[in-house]
Amino acid sequence: MPAFFSAAALQQAVILAPGLLIALVCHEVAHGYVAYLLGDPTAKSMGRLTLNPIRHLDPLGTLAFFFVQFGWAKPVPINPNYFKDPRKGMLLTAIAGPGVNFILACVFAIVLHLLASIPFTQGGLAQSVVVPLYYICEAGVFVNLVLGIFNLIPIPPLDGSNVLAYFLPPRLAYKYMSLSRYGFFILIGLILVGRFSGYSLVGQVIFPLVSGAAALLGVNI
Repeated sequence: MPAFFSAAALQQAVILAPGLLIALVCHEVAHGYVAYLLGDPTAKSMGRLTLNPIRHLDPLGTLAFFFVQFGWAKPVPINPNYFKDPRKGMLLTAIAGPGVNFILACVFAIVLHLLASIPFTQGGLAQSVVVPLYYICEAGVFVNLVLGIFNLIPIPPLDGSNVLAYFLPPRLAYKYMSLSRYGFFILIGLILVGRFSGYSLVGQVIFPLVSGAAALLGVNI
């Protein structure tokens, strides 16, 4: 049986799934809701201000998380022409997604610590409930930190690019953001280069930051 169909792999997928669903959906809703507050009705008119995961999940992006530990959802459409200050509007909508992921990581960490304080007897009913929930919350901290930190990488169209673009001169910011059409290929290229060079964007950059942030929350990942 292939490794990705093993019982251990399926168990890991079940543990990761709740946190991943919450992380991806809330990330995209946060983008759309902040844009809506700033005057852009695009996401709302397209039914994207909903917690229904079917409206947000990208099948390929979801599968990618389980195999290479990063993924994506369908981007929420945003029209900066509705903003009074388009540059500032894009900055605020950009940081909303990772910001929600960091808040969710804190919430999962709090629940995890509460679960860890619950006494139970080995083999008892409480253990069969508390232990799985503990691992789900631990995974929730992990996936939210990964998505939050990964999306702050300043490669268009990731959220970090809109943050960086805000601080660049308008003409330079326009040229920089025009790289969005190549962003996916740049990311895939960096990952492939990492596979062959031994220097992985995810392994050497993202995971140490994730581990450090988790440690601040008292979670050992």
